[in-house]
Amino acid sequence: MYSVKKIFQLVFAHFFLWIAFVQAQSGISPRDIGRAGQSGWQFLKINGDARQAALGGAYTALSNGDASAVFGNPAALSDVKNIDVQVNVLKWIADINHQSIAVAFNLGQIGVVGASIAMLDYGDIPETINSPVGTGGTTPLITGQMFTANDFVAGISFARKITDKLSVGGNIRWMQQQIAEHSMRNWSLDFGTMYYTGFKSLRIAITARNFGPDSRFGRWSEEFQTESDNVRMPLDFRAGIAMDFLDGDRSPHLLTVVLEGDHPNDGSEKFHLGVSYSFDGMFFVRGGYKFNYDVQKFTFGAGITYTVGGIISTINYAYVDFGELTQVHMFSLGFSF
Repeated sequence: MYSVKKIFQLVFAHFFLWIAFVQAQSGISPRDIGRAGQSGWQFLKINGDARQAALGGAYTALSNGDASAVFGNPAALSDVKNIDVQVNVLKWIADINHQSIAVAFNLGQIGVVGASIAMLDYGDIPETINSPVGTGGTTPLITGQMFTANDFVAGISFARKITDKLSVGGNIRWMQQQIAEHSMRNWSLDFGTMYYTGFKSLRIAITARNFGPDSRFGRWSEEFQTESDNVRMPLDFRAGIAMDFLDGDRSPHLLTVVLEGDHPNDGSEKFHLGVSYSFDGMFFVRGGYKFNYDVQKFTFGAGITYTVGGIISTINYAYVDFGELTQVHMFSLGFSF
């Protein structure tokens, strides 16, 4: 059994390791420059799982036990017991639609494998062109035509328990972005770890998502006599801790607190806090807060788990406040066999 002093040493060691790692990948102190707008593929940041969203997006140290772990920390996929299916639907800001589905299979001592897809549909967009106005200037002109845009990503995942305390996992994904007749493609890797310290249910976790090469949107332009700029992947490094409370023997109550730090390569450092309460493992109420965001702040949600014919079914809902932009409503359906 670990002493309390040893537990805190482990927690701080993991956080210092995370800070050193993310600083090394940038080479520049995050306070020296602003990194906003320095990467593309922004739809990869959208996590459609309502449970994770309701907790302020603090998914790193969550022990999901369901297939939606592939969208957060893939190491948590190792908690899937048999077969699990998760379907997520949400209407994003600006009437953008997002859908995702994930399936996971437990292969015993081999580990857990998963497959997932996610789609983002921007809907119909009015076409505009630059129309000359006077001398030396242009103004946008609506043509009356419409065009569409969409994003798509598909991936396979693997996770395994190395010991009864340590799990590791990863994703490899292929993606495509389409705007009118132009498109670009790319691939990426995600990695995650989950470590149970041995002090009650305290766990610490680290994720690194969206490793991949630069890509280009479009080819050589005869009009502008140049190629499009390189589009960087939205690298994202996170470290989190979580712990359960009120989880004594025969207690129907469970309170989980999750805290994580987030270091993206295209923005300032952010923090996520989430709290979840469940009664009898059937009814859930969740809330969260996002720190250092421009518009996103509060989140909350609820869920229910029930069993029918040997199939464990879950329904989760999340509300995400985007301030002046809009409010996002998210729904997830899950089935464990």
